[in-house]
Amino acid sequence: MAWTDKRPMSPHLQIYKLPLTALISISHRITGVINFVGIVFLVLVLARAAGGEESFAFASALLSSWFGYLVLFGFTFALYFHFCNGIRHLFWDAGVGLDLESAKKTAPAVPVAAAVLTLVTWIVAIAA
Repeated sequence: MAWTDKRPMSPHLQIYKLPLTALISISHRITGVINFVGIVFLVLVLARAAGGEESFAFASALLSSWFGYLVLFGFTFALYFHFCNGIRHLFWDAGVGLDLESAKKTAPAVPVAAAVLTLVTWIVAIAA
C-alpha cells in the first residue's frame, strides 16, 4: 500500500479530550520529575550556602528573589500534588476506590488539596 492513500488517519491528542483521571496520572509523573529536579536544586543551593559568608549571601539572595519564591512555590505545589495523589494510590493498593466512579470523584480532590496545602504552607511560612 502506498502512503498516498487518502484514508482517514486516527485522531490524536489534538482531537481527543483526555479525562481528568488521565490528566492527574500524567501530572503525577510530571510532578515526580519536578520533585527530583527541585531536590537537586535545593541541595545545590544549600551546599553553596555552606561555602562561606559570601556564598551564603548569594544563596540567600537567590532564594529570596521573586524568581526564587516562584520556584519554591511551584516546588511546594509539586510536592503536595505528588503527596496527595500518592495517598490516593495507597488507598488503591488497599483495594479502596478502584472503581471508575470513585476514581472520577477523587481525581479533582488532588489538585484542590495540593493548592490548599500549598497556600496554607506559604501563609504560615510568611507569617512566621
